[in-house]
Amino acid sequence: MPEPRVPARHVLVRVRAAGLNRADLLQRAGKYPPPADAPKEIPGIEFAGEVVRSGEGASRWRAGDRVFAITGGGGQAEYLSTHEDMLASVPDRLNDVEAGAVPEAFITAHDALIGQAGLKAGERVLIHAVASGVGLAAVQICRAWGAIPYGTSRTEAKLERARGFGLEAGVALGSDPTALLARTATWSGGVGFDVVMDLVGGDYVSPSLEALAPRGRLMLVGTMAGSRATVDLRRILGMRLTLRGTVLRGRSVQEKIAAMRAFTDEVVPRLANGTLAPVIDSTYPLEQIEAAYARLESNSTVGKVVLTI
Repeated sequence: MPEPRVPARHVLVRVRAAGLNRADLLQRAGKYPPPADAPKEIPGIEFAGEVVRSGEGASRWRAGDRVFAITGGGGQAEYLSTHEDMLASVPDRLNDVEAGAVPEAFITAHDALIGQAGLKAGERVLIHAVASGVGLAAVQICRAWGAIPYGTSRTEAKLERARGFGLEAGVALGSDPTALLARTATWSGGVGFDVVMDLVGGDYVSPSLEALAPRGRLMLVGTMAGSRATVDLRRILGMRLTLRGTVLRGRSVQEKIAAMRAFTDEVVPRLANGTLAPVIDSTYPLEQIEAAYARLESNSTVGKVVLTI
């Protein structure tokens, strides 16, 4: 592939590491096309690397600056061009692999919980797929903001790993998501949860609404279990619940820049002092990208799969 063009207000980045995400799997399967301004043949929605040069009118970064960010696509390549305001500075304590595991997980979790759900100290949060990259970022963000995280996962082993990052309690669910209701009632003393962060969708949506307290907020972030759900509208009305969907990839550049600014102001300092930290499941060189994708598809991961480039 030719080196990317660098338009005005953009910078060219030499990518060193890129986290893998479910969006990459969907794009590879032809089910999640990238935005119009992203390369169609190169997946990758997050990256870390260093600035090579700046385009006309770009003045925020110098050659050699270590940066990381989300992108609409193209992150799994040696070079990438992106708007200068879409980048954040990598804290010194993070190496390239750790930095590559940060952007999508922590921006998604922070934007959903803090930016949109308005999470407050002392609130209870239920996180589905809690051992995923986004799930573990959400656990840490809950603790950093004084909230109490609970979670669900496929296995008890994954829950045990999540407890090491601040998970209060969790339940391993089989084929029946409604089994979580008995646990959530116990955990909340029958009151319900203030926020549910749902990375699964499908049959998880209805019991998630049942688990909410009055005026609770359900943040729908993923649809690994399916894109359709049946819900009781009377409960939403009577309990004054909020069901809100969110996605980063399809937002406008200005919306993404706003999310990056919030990430830079509120998350990066906590990454710098060690309050928050990425969780690495495994790393693969670019030459072993098929093995990396197979690892992600296995559903055995705890944290992020990262490519080194």
